[in-house]
Amino acid sequence: MTRTIVASATKEVVIGFEQKFCVIGERINPTGRKKLAAEMQAGNFDTVKADALAQVAAGATMLDVNAGVTSVDPNATEPALMVQTLEIVQELVDVPLSIDSSVSAAIEAGLKVAKGRPLVNSVTGEEEKLEAILPLIKQYDVPVVAISNDETGISEDPDVRFEVAKKIVERAADFGIPAHDIVVDPLVMPIGAMGTAGKQVFALVRRLREELGVNTTCGLSNISFGLPHRHGINAAFIPMCIASGMTSAIMNPCRPQEMEMVHAGNVLAGNDADCTDWIMNYKNHTAAAGTAPTAAPASGGSRRRGGRAARTG
Repeated sequence: MTRTIVASATKEVVIGFEQKFCVIGERINPTGRKKLAAEMQAGNFDTVKADALAQVAAGATMLDVNAGVTSVDPNATEPALMVQTLEIVQELVDVPLSIDSSVSAAIEAGLKVAKGRPLVNSVTGEEEKLEAILPLIKQYDVPVVAISNDETGISEDPDVRFEVAKKIVERAADFGIPAHDIVVDPLVMPIGAMGTAGKQVFALVRRLREELGVNTTCGLSNISFGLPHRHGINAAFIPMCIASGMTSAIMNPCRPQEMEMVHAGNVLAGNDADCTDWIMNYKNHTAAAGTAPTAAPASGGSRRRGGRAARTG
């Protein structure tokens, strides 16, 4: 049984095959959010604080923290901003954190101040990244997200992405890092651009679980990129990922439709004993406005198991 342990100063979380789906809140990330980037650069962390509290209140298991604001020299500015952001967030909430950066110096700076056992997001199959990040993972004894791309970029061939993941797991083992501390992101392609993107991910997740014994994650909203009504696609994607064996996702927990599917997926996968979490979350739930109640069957009538309702003329 693969168990990836992450922790804050006060709370431990297990990412694993028989565990509830781990929701990694994505909102503390200035990428594509010009207002948030400007605020963080100016030393204003009001939105960061609000997003941290809102995501935990909505049910996030842990929070991803990214301080990659647009800068001429991220190697000079991002480490200090990462430290500042992590310190603010971990004083505000008690969930484990994910240190999200493509800058090695920012990851190392974050590891020095992070409490508990954070997740590092991420390492790729590029030799330069492997040599820079894996020693830090070993030194600080923390788990890491392994992204299935390398110097050749992101392959549309799922077999190539599997081989990159396998390479990272094997290289990590050379550093003494066990497979249970590797959480593989097999990379989700937009379904609007590649019609087989969903099937690819489901097959890859099963293969990663069965052949490498690793936990998995993804940037959930990538699946719906470019499509209208994206949250409907995202919501449908979640239980299908859970059914295929995915154990976590970086997503927006403040979308009720998507969180409802997380809870439902946990129930149907048998990871919510006696439906306890479902009942606690939805026992007082009322139907959405405009939803008609289901009519009770007529007195004395019979109901066919598995059949369609009888038509009336």
